Amino acid sequence: MTACPEFDPASPLQFVINAAAGSHEAQAKREVIEAALQAAGRSGQVLVSPPEDLPRIAREAATRALASHTAIVAVGGDGTLNTVAQAAHKLGCVMGVVPQGTFNYFARTHGIAADPAEAVRQVLGAVPRPVQVAAVNERVFLVNASLGLYPELLEDREAYKARFGRSRWVAFWAAIVTLLRAQRKLRLRIEQGASVRDVRALTLFVGNNRLQLAQLGMPPQALAHGDPAGAGLAGPDDGCITAVMLRPISTLTMIRLMLHGAMGTLGEAQSVEHFNFSHMLVRPTLAPGRRAVKVAFDGEVTHMRAPLDFRVLAQPLYLLKPPAQDTVDAADGPTP
Repeated sequence: MTACPEFDPASPLQFVINAAAGSHEAQAKREVIEAALQAAGRSGQVLVSPPEDLPRIAREAATRALASHTAIVAVGGDGTLNTVAQAAHKLGCVMGVVPQGTFNYFARTHGIAADPAEAVRQVLGAVPRPVQVAAVNERVFLVNASLGLYPELLEDREAYKARFGRSRWVAFWAAIVTLLRAQRKLRLRIEQGASVRDVRALTLFVGNNRLQLAQLGMPPQALAHGDPAGAGLAGPDDGCITAVMLRPISTLTMIRLMLHGAMGTLGEAQSVEHFNFSHMLVRPTLAPGRRAVKVAFDGEVTHMRAPLDFRVLAQPLYLLKPPAQDTVDAADGPTP
């Protein structure tokens, strides 16, 4: 583990806002941040970026944050947090979070408030602590990464949100529609050390967030090696991440599976396999002429060249966490 970067609480924070939601909403976020800074007698730079410039703005802000011993603070949903985390982790600077998304698994797991004003106040009084991050082909993810059915679910969810608005019910309905028409199957070769096996699946989901996995019914598992008594539990934040594979199933079985998911008992379904790992290489069988596969990570969808290398990164992300907030918020019910 790398040493925590030098952090000066009095140094001006670098806030990065994704303006994708519109100029009025971005201005409202800016006003909340500036009001909290003024009330605390603190200073900070608030940067509003269009989506296409966000990676560059994040890199520049992280560079300034590192040089001035402060933090870059992501203001937005999972995609914004992921983009900022790429820059913060690569440069080794401290990161803060003001969540603005629908589910906010990363923020909730680390005790960060959903209310923007309260989240800014928490950032101003927080201290850097290491948190586990994972990567697929060196692309950092904070919550999850996946291929197969799950990226299609995310694309359908965004289409439904654009048409019907942003809410958990819209997201849930989009998930039902996607699952019921699921037909495309993945053929995967999975390599874990000396173990190699070929599998067929509708989706491969890799989770790095205890809250999301617990809500789906995937509790931490006893370590299979070095823990014969089963006393230790492995999962996110224990040097492991969790793979979840959904086997090809009939429509009727899919309906039963959705009920398992709604009740938070997905791990009990016979068509679902889940296991913990720290490094796994996945070689999907692709159509002739294709070299890339659709992959989702933290709510974003892109294409990556195969094979896909999933691993827990040795270098943590140093996150501004509120004091004495190490418990996971599992108050809300299961969500897709």
